[in-house]
Amino acid sequence: MKNLFLVFLFFLSVISMDAQKVVKLWENTPPTSNGLSETELNEDGRISNVTTPELTAYLPDSAVNKGIAVIICPGGGYARLAIDHEGHDFAKWLQSQGIAGIVLKYRMPNKVKQVPLEDFNQAITYVRSKASEWKISNDKIGVAGFSAGGHLAATASTHFSSKELRPDFSILFYPVITMGDFTHEGSRNNLLGETPSASEIMYYSNERQVNEFTPPAILLLSDDDTAVPPKNSLTYYSALKDNKIPATMYIFPSGGHGWGMRDNFEYHKEMLSLLSSWLKTLSF
Repeated sequence: MKNLFLVFLFFLSVISMDAQKVVKLWENTPPTSNGLSETELNEDGRISNVTTPELTAYLPDSAVNKGIAVIICPGGGYARLAIDHEGHDFAKWLQSQGIAGIVLKYRMPNKVKQVPLEDFNQAITYVRSKASEWKISNDKIGVAGFSAGGHLAATASTHFSSKELRPDFSILFYPVITMGDFTHEGSRNNLLGETPSASEIMYYSNERQVNEFTPPAILLLSDDDTAVPPKNSLTYYSALKDNKIPATMYIFPSGGHGWGMRDNFEYHKEMLSLLSSWLKTLSF
């Protein structure tokens, strides 16, 4: 009987850990259309043609809840979302750390540049509105992003128009930062089009938009990333330090691009240990 009770408790804990809330991001039609009307596709955890953006919240058990939330922006070159290993898997890990992991299924820009940030701003507004219900501190809501999602996270961290829209910290995995010479060309084309103006390149090159109000950041990447050159992260880190913003960067010797939460990344456990330690150092 005792063993059966322990098994019951185990299954209760599993149900609690996997418990999630899925909400439609916009009650009505989003303010700006990206012009896409095709049926949404999910091919092996990669979603394209997102027309109905959503939030999926993995909330921690109250016994371990730290009152922190992270809105997660998966990557995919602003063409699709690698929503499993750069979204839900990371959210579940955060949940295991006592942190609310909230996956943002955002719309692809389709060369309508304001669309992704529009979705993020709506997401952080919604999360703040749920802070009391979800047992989240309103000043402990950060953003995480992978690759092009890292560009969105860095854009959210440098282009906010009010205190309410400002993330309190950012976690950037091998992020696209610049729209300039060492950008990821596919991400730039999908966001700004093939012939962006000089002012558009400047505005969306986030290393040029850092100021004293930009939130603290941690950057995690591989030295041999040939898809998004490490110089993206280096310039953002330098800009943060120039503005006296707390910043941490870990460059792993190998791994390439796009490893996310895949455990075949050689430095997977080390990466999570470093990130866990960094999260504990945050002072709000």
